[in-house]
Amino acid sequence: MDKSNHLNESVIFPKGERITNDYFIGAAWLKMLVSNDSTLNCPIGNVTFEPGARNNWHKHAGGQILLITGGKGYYQEKGKPVQELHEGDVVKILPDVKHWHGATPDSWFSHIAISTNVQMGDTEWLEPVTDEEYNHLK
Repeated sequence: MDKSNHLNESVIFPKGERITNDYFIGAAWLKMLVSNDSTLNCPIGNVTFEPGARNNWHKHAGGQILLITGGKGYYQEKGKPVQELHEGDVVKILPDVKHWHGATPDSWFSHIAISTNVQMGDTEWLEPVTDEEYNHLK
């Protein structure tokens, strides 16, 4: 099966623009659904990862909620076992918890990222998840 076609047929929200910063390994896309403004103070984005793509270790000063909308992914907090994620899963990430998330090697992955308590500060991007760390999960 062509994973790219499956991805396009399976996403609920638009894939958005390819992320071009240095905080991701592999291709990932972002479509902001709710911007960060002072009215709602709760930015929400649709994030889509190609197979094997993941973000760096990072922390959210105010926490984050992930709503898994498609594909298969991984979520890991520093010092804890990795969790495999599937459509319908919800991940509640407490403030300042070091973690990463991304697609499994054989599946695209899409989630809604909800930033909570953004008045507490910005995301702190940390070191990449190494190939050794990621490949050890298989």
